[in-house]
Amino acid sequence: MNIPNRLTIARIFFVPLLVTVVVQERVSFHFDGLVITNDLIALAIFWIAAATDLLDGYLARRWQQVTTIGTLLDPIADKLLVSAALIALVQEKVVPAWLVVLLIGREFAVSGLRSIAASEGFTIAASELGKTKTASQVLAISLLMISIHHPGVLPSARFSLYLVVLFSLWSAVAYFVKFWRMVDANIKQRRRTELLTADRLRRRALFAEKRAAMMVRRQAKAEKKRSDFAARTADLPPST
Repeated sequence: MNIPNRLTIARIFFVPLLVTVVVQERVSFHFDGLVITNDLIALAIFWIAAATDLLDGYLARRWQQVTTIGTLLDPIADKLLVSAALIALVQEKVVPAWLVVLLIGREFAVSGLRSIAASEGFTIAASELGKTKTASQVLAISLLMISIHHPGVLPSARFSLYLVVLFSLWSAVAYFVKFWRMVDANIKQRRRTELLTADRLRRRALFAEKRAAMMVRRQAKAEKKRSDFAARTADLPPST
């Protein structure tokens, strides 16, 4: 297993650690008179996990180690990280549950569209709008984690979260339009090909049927000629 794939798997293992730290309010460390609370620890874990997302893609492209397992696991790890962080923040009553349901539902919908497109032989790449959505998610979750023990940050965190919802819905519509154009065009082309193939087969069958009927008529004419010839020569005297 190469290093980019290990980073992707490590990001998946960060998920339960992140959730545990967020929901455990009594976790804190004292260092040189500085109190490090659980929200700062969770923020550090989240940033490290988000950094692995950037690093594994960069290393995979630079070292030409793009693999199938990495391509499959990378978006799963991203969605697990973001979804787990948002759900943990719902537990802390920092984020409205309906917004998290909306965001996670969007991720499932886009993943489903990509799976259907892949089964049709198409790849829907991440758009610039989708990348903007990802960056805004990291910013919003970071601010929300800070707001757990610093309520003054909460208005900015909520505003950034609403921007995430806006970018998420906008990018979802863009993905759906791209999906519809690709798959709908492919389905129409495949249907047209099927109709042409069926028409060609029908014509071949009709031609074969006509040819068989012609052969039967020819054989019938030949038999009739032989029988007529035999009837005409039946009364002739035998040759000597």
